[in-house]
Amino acid sequence: MSEQILIQPVVIKNESEKTEKAKAFLEKARIAHEKYLIKQDNKDLQEAINNYIDAVKYDPEIPETYYRLASLMWEQGQISVNAAIDQCKTAVSLAPDNMNAHMYAGFFMNMAENYPEAMAEFKSAVKMGKLKSARPRLVLSQAILQKINSQEGSFGDYLQFVYYFLSGSLMLAWDRPSLKMFYKNISDDFSVFTFNTVGKFLEKFKLYPAAENIYKKAVMETCHGEIFYNKMGDLALKNNDLELSVDCYKKVLESNPLNREVLIKLATVLQTYFPENTEETIDCYEKLLEFDIDTARIYYELGHLYLKKEDKINSISAFKLALERDEENPFYNNSLAYAYSKAELYDDAIEHYQKAIAINPDDEWTAIVCQALGSIYAEHKGNIEAAVATYQAGIILDPNNYELYIALGDVYMAQYDLEKAIRTYCDAITLDPENYRGYSKAGIALWEKDYVEEALVAYHKSIELNPDNAFAHNNLGIIYLDGLGDAEEALEYFEQAIELNESYTLAYFNAGRASQMLDFTNDAAHYYQMAIDLNTITNELDENDIRARLHKLFEA
Repeated sequence: MSEQILIQPVVIKNESEKTEKAKAFLEKARIAHEKYLIKQDNKDLQEAINNYIDAVKYDPEIPETYYRLASLMWEQGQISVNAAIDQCKTAVSLAPDNMNAHMYAGFFMNMAENYPEAMAEFKSAVKMGKLKSARPRLVLSQAILQKINSQEGSFGDYLQFVYYFLSGSLMLAWDRPSLKMFYKNISDDFSVFTFNTVGKFLEKFKLYPAAENIYKKAVMETCHGEIFYNKMGDLALKNNDLELSVDCYKKVLESNPLNREVLIKLATVLQTYFPENTEETIDCYEKLLEFDIDTARIYYELGHLYLKKEDKINSISAFKLALERDEENPFYNNSLAYAYSKAELYDDAIEHYQKAIAINPDDEWTAIVCQALGSIYAEHKGNIEAAVATYQAGIILDPNNYELYIALGDVYMAQYDLEKAIRTYCDAITLDPENYRGYSKAGIALWEKDYVEEALVAYHKSIELNPDNAFAHNNLGIIYLDGLGDAEEALEYFEQAIELNESYTLAYFNAGRASQMLDFTNDAAHYYQMAIDLNTITNELDENDIRARLHKLFEA
């Protein structure tokens, strides 16, 4: 479906024949439109659209066809608000004195939140209608209420709302045509308009239960459940009743599966609050693709949903389709790179990470992308020089990125460049002195550098910040045992590590070593045996070494 209404005129030399055919199609369109407003049957909606299009083909000078066609196609999601405004402007240019053309133009301008121009169009319609201006007055009152709801309304705005609402209601005596409005709140009688207006007014004053009851009553008493289920869904979402919100949006789509606005709402709520409903969310986005509007963004969202399912092929495909429509989007490049990395296609991932970094929409965001690219260089390509350069580039972009300092320190540590590792971990500590990880990592580097006292200080601080870190307890025990020869102090830390993680093979082994030094033979045997049993699963240690130590306990 296209965002524009592109209609090829029919070539007929006989002008009177063209005019007659145009009138015939216009009449058919009006009848189908009337049926749709009453029954809300999508077959009538499509028939009305087709006949309006045929009327334009035979006579492109009829203003009514443009604004009515725009309203129906917008409602069905075939065109955007801006495209609908353009069509209504065409109608106004064809018939500057047509009240309805101005009214429809004002409606869509109001939808686009262009309040000054919308008010001007509505007031033009009121001026033209005179005593028969009930409809534009009532629509204007709703527009004023919408403005009040979206902005801070003044006392004058409230007075205008009351004036136009009451005067429009009174003028219905002179303006009998049913209030066939073309908004999602359209209705075929005054009661629907009243339910809608009263509900909005109650919402403005945060009387949410009362507003919900009004909408429930409207569902029961009108034939337009789609309108009021939509409103109930929005209200439920505002009040964080997420399940009710989803249920209401689904009821709207039961009535009109082509309601693009509600499909977007449902997809967003499901994706944000119900991550387990991945298949249902994917189904919503796939339906949205049929409208051919904002497809790049939809493919982008689908890519993430496929990633959540670990469907690597479809995630890559979706992100590639998003990029085909917006090649210079850094976020699409970044997501495609991530999908490639999940599929272990690291060269492709590097290419798109580099492109995202080159575009650089935001320094902090790009620094995070540098971290992702650096990890591929370090962990998968073995290109340490490129990893270091990438991490350093990220730090230049965002000097406050703690994770980049940690990652850079890890690369130096893997290369056994202890001086640089210590310096980088200390930079991380300076940046965030309340994060235990920097102290823990610095402790390892300091221990490897034989800075025993400094390593002790680092690990004690790490445990102070995070007492539940079994890794830090075990390493601190190693420093006491192997650095200071204090087996008694060391054993306490090993036992604490075991208490925090009952499957910690290395902690059992180290507890066995400390117990052996203290001549706690039975305890040492127990710890060694536990290390052997766990090592069959973890394969962390040399089992022969553990068994040799165990046997040595009982040698004469």
